[in-house]
Amino acid sequence: MNRIKRPSVRPDAKGTTRRAFLRQSVAAAGVITLPQLGLAAALGAENNLPPSRRVNVGLIGKGAMGAGHLSRLAYDPAFQVLAVCDVDRTRREAGRSAVDDICAATRTAGSYRGCVACNDYREILARPDIDAVVIVTPDHWHSLQSIEAAKAGKDIYCEKPLSLTIREGRRVAQTVRRYGRVFQTGTQYRSIPAIRKVCEFIRAGKLGKIKAVFTPYAPLSSFMAGERFRPYAQVLDLEQCGRAYVPMEFPLPAEPAPEGLDWDLWVGPAPWHPYNRLYHINPSPGVVPWSFCESFGVTSSTWFLSHAADVIQWALGYERSGPVEIIHPGAGRYPTLTCRYENGTLLHLVDHWGLVKDLYHAVPAAARLAGNFGGLFVGERGWLTTMSAGGQLEGEPESLFDEMNLKRTPEVNIGSNTHHANWLECLRTRQAPNADEEIGHRSASLGHLANIACWLGRSLNWDPVKEQFNGDEGATRLLSRAMRSPYRM
Repeated sequence: MNRIKRPSVRPDAKGTTRRAFLRQSVAAAGVITLPQLGLAAALGAENNLPPSRRVNVGLIGKGAMGAGHLSRLAYDPAFQVLAVCDVDRTRREAGRSAVDDICAATRTAGSYRGCVACNDYREILARPDIDAVVIVTPDHWHSLQSIEAAKAGKDIYCEKPLSLTIREGRRVAQTVRRYGRVFQTGTQYRSIPAIRKVCEFIRAGKLGKIKAVFTPYAPLSSFMAGERFRPYAQVLDLEQCGRAYVPMEFPLPAEPAPEGLDWDLWVGPAPWHPYNRLYHINPSPGVVPWSFCESFGVTSSTWFLSHAADVIQWALGYERSGPVEIIHPGAGRYPTLTCRYENGTLLHLVDHWGLVKDLYHAVPAAARLAGNFGGLFVGERGWLTTMSAGGQLEGEPESLFDEMNLKRTPEVNIGSNTHHANWLECLRTRQAPNADEEIGHRSASLGHLANIACWLGRSLNWDPVKEQFNGDEGATRLLSRAMRSPYRM
């Protein structure tokens, strides 16, 4: 196939520009991925659980996503939130107050011990009365905090992506297993009943041989076109970097750090950067504001792939493996970055859903495609989506839904997931949760492989068993990165 040059602005099937679509998608991600707060139906008869039967938990990171997790845990009588940690004093004090207020209103007198606020996560890990931690910090902290939590004997729920590099993620998986901890990656989509049903249908071969899969993969311009980046337009130079798909470093000017923010600890194991509000500001401008920066995040893997890879690879049967080849569009075989799995299945990464129709002609022009997190599967018997954050599940022919005994709802509600409940069950049974450490690592790895191909500007051959690029020194160097002293794994 000849290489097709992608225009900078391209309308989708409904006339929305690629840039507008992606800007809306990333903005929506900051709202709808927060854990569900309405828990009355889930709590049942456990409202009066004695403290001795509750899981004592500490929250590490109380930004936009952290606030959602905090409410989910504090309202659930099976948990007792004993500590809220954040390097931003305003956030941690607000979190502590929220927990105390919720528990005062929902629990009987004498059944709650109170919540403390702390600046350093190591204070939580040192407490023998805390059983588990929920890690909702910026991306560059996920691996190190997960490893230290496992060594401290804590069970772990960690937000996605699990790592900034493939070797970081492998260390997390090894350490969690070595210390016998229960680990859940925060890919809630794995625990949405309707999406699980579709994935199980595809995995069982009932869609026939899968010809191709599609999922969003956005360039920097889709994220950095927002209003808060405008004052820094000259430094960011969007004309030069906007089409990049990988995180980058920018010489952002140093600004005074807000009072009460421990900026040195926020940077932590990453290379030192002076404070700038594009990385962190209170109140938060949305989720993952730091993700455009190479030191702190992984751009489209943070926004999309770390969410979607779990359900895609699970449906394909590769959730504990990965692709064997990353095909760069410069090779001329496919118009967008493409991952090939051992059985020949192709996963195409697309800027927007219009490309599925206009470039690949994979579904009818009238097909409704929407959503951010999941995939579009095209098989011998038709096509199905596992997408959330954009409407109902879609597919043709309609008889596929009858076979799944699945009634399509107006919206796939991420908040309806049972991900925390699944983690809680596994804390009690010591079984592996829906998205354990290996699955979290392999989901993050897909994004890292895509980024490495983009950084190098060429295709890659990958051994998912040995987790190495055979004879490719340039790609191998990008499997890991150094940490700022004194931090180390």
